[in-house]
Amino acid sequence: MKEAFKLTPIPGVDKGADQNGDETKKEKALSVGFFQLFQFANTKEIAMMVVGSFCAFVHGTAPSLMLLVYGVMTDSFVNHELVVQELKDPNKMCENSTIYWINGSVYEKAETTTFCGTDIEAEITILAYYYLGLGMVAMISTYLQITLWVSAAASQTDRIRKTYFRKVMQMEIGWFDCTSAGELNSSITDDMYKINTAMADQVSIFIQRISTFLSGIMVGFIGGWKLTLVVLAASPLICLGAGLLAMALTQLTEKGLKAYAKAGGVANEALSSIRTVAAFGGEEKEAERYDRNLVEAQRLGLRKGMILGLFRGYLWCIIFLTYALAFWYGSQLVIVTKEMTPGSLIQVFFAVLMGALNLGQASPCLEAFASGRAAAKSIFDTIEREPKIDCFSDEGHILDKVKGDIEFHNVTFFYPSRPEAKILNNLSMQVKEGETTAFVGPSGSGKSTAIQLIQRFYDPDEGMVTLDGHDIRTLNIKWVRSLIGIVEQEPVLFATTIAENIRFGKPGATMEDIIHATKEANAYNFIMALPQRFDTFVGDGGGQMSGGQKQRIALARALIRNPKILLLDMATSALDNESEAVVQEALDKVRMGRTTISVAHRLSTIKNVEVIVGFEHGHVVERGTHSELLEKKGVYFTLVTLQTQGTSSQTNDEVSPAQREEVDVKMRSGSCRSNKRNSVRLRSHSTLSSHDIPDAVLGSLRIFPSMEIETEYRDENEDDDDEKVEPAPVARVLKYNQPEWPYLLLGSLGALVNGSVLPIYAILLSEIIGTFSIPDPNKQSQIITGICVLFFIIAVASFLSHFTQTYAFSKSGELLTRRLRKVAFQTMLRQEIGWFDDPRNNPGTLTTRLATDASMVQGAAGPQIGMVIYSLTSMGASIIIAFYFSWKLALVILCFLPFIGLSGALQAKLLTGFANQDMKSMEAAGQVSSEALNNIRTIAGLAKESLFVESYEKALEPPFKSAIKSGQIYGLCYGFSECVIFLSNAASFRYGGYLVVSEGLSTETVFRVISSIIISAQAFGRCATYAPDYTKAKIAAAQFFKILDRVPKISLSPKNGEKWDNFRGEIEFLDCKFTYPTRPDIQVLKGLVVSVKPGQTLAFVGCSGCGKSTSIQLLERFYDPDEGQVRIDGRLSHRVNVPFIRAQIGMVSQEPVLFDCSIAENIQYGDNTRIVSMEEIVEAAKKAFLHDFVMTLPNKYETQVGTQGSQLARGEKQRIAIARAIVRKPKILLLDEATSALDTESEKIVQSALDEARKGRTCIIIAHKLSTIQCADAIAVMSQGVVIELGTHDELMARRGAYHKLVTTGTPIS
Repeated sequence: MKEAFKLTPIPGVDKGADQNGDETKKEKALSVGFFQLFQFANTKEIAMMVVGSFCAFVHGTAPSLMLLVYGVMTDSFVNHELVVQELKDPNKMCENSTIYWINGSVYEKAETTTFCGTDIEAEITILAYYYLGLGMVAMISTYLQITLWVSAAASQTDRIRKTYFRKVMQMEIGWFDCTSAGELNSSITDDMYKINTAMADQVSIFIQRISTFLSGIMVGFIGGWKLTLVVLAASPLICLGAGLLAMALTQLTEKGLKAYAKAGGVANEALSSIRTVAAFGGEEKEAERYDRNLVEAQRLGLRKGMILGLFRGYLWCIIFLTYALAFWYGSQLVIVTKEMTPGSLIQVFFAVLMGALNLGQASPCLEAFASGRAAAKSIFDTIEREPKIDCFSDEGHILDKVKGDIEFHNVTFFYPSRPEAKILNNLSMQVKEGETTAFVGPSGSGKSTAIQLIQRFYDPDEGMVTLDGHDIRTLNIKWVRSLIGIVEQEPVLFATTIAENIRFGKPGATMEDIIHATKEANAYNFIMALPQRFDTFVGDGGGQMSGGQKQRIALARALIRNPKILLLDMATSALDNESEAVVQEALDKVRMGRTTISVAHRLSTIKNVEVIVGFEHGHVVERGTHSELLEKKGVYFTLVTLQTQGTSSQTNDEVSPAQREEVDVKMRSGSCRSNKRNSVRLRSHSTLSSHDIPDAVLGSLRIFPSMEIETEYRDENEDDDDEKVEPAPVARVLKYNQPEWPYLLLGSLGALVNGSVLPIYAILLSEIIGTFSIPDPNKQSQIITGICVLFFIIAVASFLSHFTQTYAFSKSGELLTRRLRKVAFQTMLRQEIGWFDDPRNNPGTLTTRLATDASMVQGAAGPQIGMVIYSLTSMGASIIIAFYFSWKLALVILCFLPFIGLSGALQAKLLTGFANQDMKSMEAAGQVSSEALNNIRTIAGLAKESLFVESYEKALEPPFKSAIKSGQIYGLCYGFSECVIFLSNAASFRYGGYLVVSEGLSTETVFRVISSIIISAQAFGRCATYAPDYTKAKIAAAQFFKILDRVPKISLSPKNGEKWDNFRGEIEFLDCKFTYPTRPDIQVLKGLVVSVKPGQTLAFVGCSGCGKSTSIQLLERFYDPDEGQVRIDGRLSHRVNVPFIRAQIGMVSQEPVLFDCSIAENIQYGDNTRIVSMEEIVEAAKKAFLHDFVMTLPNKYETQVGTQGSQLARGEKQRIAIARAIVRKPKILLLDEATSALDTESEKIVQSALDEARKGRTCIIIAHKLSTIQCADAIAVMSQGVVIELGTHDELMARRGAYHKLVTTGTPIS
């Protein structure tokens, strides 16, 4: 609390310094320590992790102990085989475990005695029981290891998530200015996912792998230290290979995702701005821009394929070369020096090899730990940061009685994100209780900033703001905000019902309270006209509501609080005249007895207020009533005069020509130049999903009346199609891959060779074991040397075939992905606008589909084909070998094949992270966090942070329960998969022992059959692993082909439809009727009849939702009418070529869409049929009154405008949009509310630009500000979808009908 009394802290500058400091620290410490990840664990979770780690260690030793048993078993079989070989001699017999000659003397070999008569079956049975025991231990320890670690991690991650979100919601607004909501959202999802991965099963698997490595080396040294050292010498090469591969893949995957993110950004931008793209014929340009960005992703994909191929080839080559070396050297130790037995040779070799491989496989875990630690850095830093303004704090005074006196004492303020730009400069002013004070001044003069300081979104850098004489920093922040009601220029509604949105203003408000507030805000009537009334869902960001409707709901939300202080930041700017007049009247009523501050650009709305304060350059330059300030001839006088110029005789404010002249002189001298807004105003943008069409939610369209019912049913069927998509045939996917057939052929050959390598290996391994059963040592050495040479040949073949298979299929897959993405994107852009109105085809969904579906389709082509060929070859050859040598043993082991395959598939699937399921269940929580962070100002203004924290914590419950449940299932499956291997070995060798005794099967055959079947089982497992990917791929392909096969209802083909040379620009609407199919119960146009002659200007006026914008969209052929006709130069619009008609039209809308590129490129976008020269750009910019402003920028025309033009003020964006329309040299100009959102000065400039642009063109204007259209050749007054009055301004005023009412009851035309 002490800091609250200091008047001169400089948070803005501190923040900048903090940030720089953070940058430096980040470079030093980019991640937290591994054990710091677990700082949120409680005692129970620590105990779970300790027990889990012990179980992981036990599980890790099981494979090594199994090899000990395997070694003993090999010796038993080899010894038995030797005895069988010896007893083939008719002169020998076995008695008392010793071989005798028939003549009675003991048969002795040189050096050793061969024992006979042992019961091989009994020995193998005991060893099989060992296997069973090890299997049970492995299953139990695996289950506990996974379940305990996953559950402990889920609890901790849940705790971190909640703590992080609570801390983020606690931060001051200045922190949000420097941190993008998108980054925070990705932290909450991606970073938390990485932390969870680093803390969950990966830790236990890492411990298990290290345990296997250590126990493998120990078993090796127990069996024979010399051979262990020889194999170990090769192990670093294997470890290095496996480790480098994992690292390279991770890096390339990450880079690939980043590279694709750029292309995804282009796609998202184009699809989000589809109306602008369509209006300016930019479909091909966007497709090319998207494709250019895909090149980098493709290049990285090919590199990934090449590196993967090289590493795979290298790994297998090293493994087979190690086989050759180990078996050659090991055979010397067995045959020549007798230091080892055949069993210990096998035991040592496989134990060390397994240890080395496990060490290599531990590296992905290290990668996961590194990712988790890096992700935790920003999360933990945020959790530890103390907010400068703590909205959850209970500290601070609460006054018993509030009058509402607000005073600024020498306030200086910089936005934290722009510490170099001074926004408020020694501002001092007083707002008296119960009075209404209006703030006026050009854009960027500090009006809205002053309002934000009253709300305590920021603290002043110098000076103080007081409420009733108390520094607001000493007052309780929640209490201060509860006194304030605010309505902003761009109000934010939450994705819930109208009633719930209003209830945000006052928790627990009754329905009567809500109805009363809506009546006060003039919202009641339109709400009652909706089918669901107060239960109508407003859509994401209020997207289902028109601008005026959103404004009135926000006003009702502010009024239901019964606030002591009312802040109106251009609260009526988005309303049409009639609504504005009524809302203004409501505001005038509710202002009584309240301290009210109003920021306004329409000066007519504030001329009756008690005090008007004129702002300029961050300080107050004048203060007084309307008439006083007019006499002073300062800022206010200049603004009023600007708005009154060019108005009719109906103007209420008389300003003499002499005064006007004086203003013109002032304007030229630049006393009131609009400076670009210095602050980064992160106003929450409402998603205008209805794209300026307030009257209805858009839907897919109907072309002819006779097709209405059919279309409606078709839409329903389309819905079903989405639910049950039939997988696409692979042949069709491969057809798209046709140009790459040489790569596919080459890859398939590589896969065939690879598939046959493992069965050959099974034959060679059993051959070696069999060789030890030959009595002649020389013959043994000779055979083993031959086998080692074969291993060397296999190593080289393996390297080549693995590289060929991997690279060839990667290349074909990457080319296919790029081709599919481009074709799909082009097809999307060619669809009619109605298709995009369907919520299922929103930009997010379509962009995701491009990103994921295309890469999934590779699952039906590309590398997957290689894996399938490889696995089938391997499986087929192995089973043939097994059945050829012993069909009985093969059949017994085959019974386990489904289990081994299934366990392999389960293991592979589960090990890649069961957390993918949680991503789905996290979506609800993601929606809460996303909505909260995107609209943080509104939430802070309503002091509803804790409500969103509660909602978020509630939304986290299902994913948390699902994570615990997944952990249990994962543990069981993984335990089963580990156990099955032990069980199948036990059964196979036990039955093998039986066949050796009863049917005289050779040891070599037993090992050959078992090895072959195990290899085929692994191959089967691999196939099973790819099966889900394959199915997903076919479904993804079907989704793709569904888009590709869809025929747009309005064709963009340059060949279809009429074109003509002497285009004049005559437009007629003849009895047009139109309904948006998503709202079939509301007919928007009910028989529109109006026409405009070439070169004339037609203005549409009327209330929100009467069909003005809809008629413009019919002209652009975004839709076709259900009934009636639109004629262009006497031709029916639906028979006219779409690109041709759009090329004749230039459009400027209320919220112009700019693309994330330079100013020049945005202007060039006006004509995509040719390359627009720099001279033309400059000429268009001059006509749009933009050129002078651009030349003041450091990079001039190369200045980047930012996402959706975010780096520019509204007036500047609007002028770029006008220049873009002018470059097009259109015959028809459509202006949809082109100046409604601008301040007076910007509006003046933009209006001049529009008047210039209109010359010699057919023009249709939609306007709420009637002053802008008085010189139109015809004014059409629309109501409920029809024209009710038509004529010039003077004619309509003389009639004293609807237009006269709009002019006189609405804002005076000023």
